Amino acid sequence: MYSEPLSHLPDPETQAGFYDGVTIKRGLAWVVDVILIALITLPIALFTVVGLFVIPLIYLTVGFLYRWITISNRSATPGMRLMAIELRNAWGERLDTGQALLHTVGYTVTMSTVLLQLGSILLMFLSERGQGLTDMVLGTVALNRRA
Repeated sequence: MYSEPLSHLPDPETQAGFYDGVTIKRGLAWVVDVILIALITLPIALFTVVGLFVIPLIYLTVGFLYRWITISNRSATPGMRLMAIELRNAWGERLDTGQALLHTVGYTVTMSTVLLQLGSILLMFLSERGQGLTDMVLGTVALNRRA
């Protein structure tokens, strides 16, 4: 039976605790993830013959796989887990592999252009549920994990 998207997510007015500080936590989680991706990328680049010439491509590939696999497994990247947040779909469920792939593709496209990045960050600060551009398109949301 079809149900209205977003209606299964915590209400930002009556259950604000799920959304408190999430935008800042997402930013900090992003920094952690960027560092971890770089730490994975560096040895690959150093120990391959052409690696040093294609570091951006290696970083992009590692980053894409890192996000897709970790979001598929626990609906959060390691940085998100460290910050105690996770992604949920419009029905309040953890993201499955397909949804994680779409979220990662959306993130990758958003990160490809400064205007999209800035727009997404602005949406996170201004939208009712702290959703970025990809979240708005997919109906996903980042929430504080339950204790």
